[in-house]
Amino acid sequence: MQPIELILVIYGAVALFAALLYIPKFVQFLHCFCPPQKRHAAAKRRIALLIPARDESRVIGDLFDSILQQTYPKELIDVNVIVKHEDDPTVEMAKKLGFSVFVVPEQTCKGAALDGYFQQVGRDKWKENAAYCIVDADAVLSPDYVDELNNSLEMDAHIVLTRKLIKNYLGDKKSRSIFCNCSALNYPVLDDMGNYYRMKKGVPLNMCGQGMMVRADAIEKINGWPYRTLTEDYEMKMDSFLKDFKSVYYPYAAIYTEEVVKHHEAWQRRLRWVMGFTQCDHKYKKDVQRAMRKKKYPLFAWYDTFFGIVPPVIFIVATFLSALAGVGLTIYYAVEGSLLWVKALLLLTVMPLFLMYFFDLIYNALTMYVYRDAYVTLTKGEKLATLLFSPLFMFEYFPIFLHANLYLMTGKKLSWAHTARLTYKKGLAAEKAEQFYRAALKFFQKKK
Repeated sequence: MQPIELILVIYGAVALFAALLYIPKFVQFLHCFCPPQKRHAAAKRRIALLIPARDESRVIGDLFDSILQQTYPKELIDVNVIVKHEDDPTVEMAKKLGFSVFVVPEQTCKGAALDGYFQQVGRDKWKENAAYCIVDADAVLSPDYVDELNNSLEMDAHIVLTRKLIKNYLGDKKSRSIFCNCSALNYPVLDDMGNYYRMKKGVPLNMCGQGMMVRADAIEKINGWPYRTLTEDYEMKMDSFLKDFKSVYYPYAAIYTEEVVKHHEAWQRRLRWVMGFTQCDHKYKKDVQRAMRKKKYPLFAWYDTFFGIVPPVIFIVATFLSALAGVGLTIYYAVEGSLLWVKALLLLTVMPLFLMYFFDLIYNALTMYVYRDAYVTLTKGEKLATLLFSPLFMFEYFPIFLHANLYLMTGKKLSWAHTARLTYKKGLAAEKAEQFYRAALKFFQKKK
């Protein structure tokens, strides 16, 4: 057997093996078409909004506007703004609206800011609110967001995750980019295509800190907010295995989150995610595995938590190794004067890379379809460009993973840093959020 044929056989076998391993994840994705039933609470509970707002005065006005437009009784919404310095302009803005302000000068990360709030309030007052929802300062809430948070508490879960839509789409074309559009695909992958199935299996969900609500009794159990990694939300997911926290995804409460527009900012953001995930794995993996064995978690939970990403990694690594071998053989045959260089180039380099791109394209097409109500603002050209570019955006996770591990090996640390913020016409984002909400409500009614 010639080297070209041998490498093709090996590559084909590895690719098939990866595809078979990925079948459980594909089955999981299909549950995106089965959203949970909408709930209706008879009682109105007091719900707190926690807003880490260090140096966010330029953008937080949109969030404040959307809070004032909530349909929920204002006296039952406890708004708490957390800053680092007393002279932050956000302090005056918040106090004018009657919101509470907490100064936490020692905050070094989002988790420290949240814990600073809980420790200042005091444990004896934590149960004055039924639950606490974390909201980023650059977010915008749908008009009935808190109302739906209250409804979601009927699901009797310690942690509720809400639906993330994109604030950039509430502005003009300058507020979005192809990187922003591709980054937005993370949300339906985590929630609609993943968390629906995890809910049915009783497995802790993949969590996003933005729009995450935690019940008061869970706050008491963890004694405030003890999480300090770069991905404190993923850290809570891992700790949920140890604390027996039930988590649910409730898509009827929609929050608009801002995505970065520039490529280097998207790279740094994903780098922090990967490093944070690695930190959490090192900190929790052994304890979580022991807890899963003790509580006899199903095989799906093990696969989803620790091995779900393995199949695509196997496929990507095999593809790149095949491509490198193809380049080497192409050069060798070309130097030897053999026409086999064409065969080596096409079959070992071009074809595997094309297959990897094609499969990811199909995957992202499904993701965009699931998220189609969020992308309604985009033009057909923007949607097509996003679809065609999205596989390349996803492939960047491979060098980002290497970049993150290089940082970890050299002891270099990433700190909690701000990304560039966009400026919107005052009140416009909150107004458009209400319009989007009405369209989304119709969308979910049709799905139901």
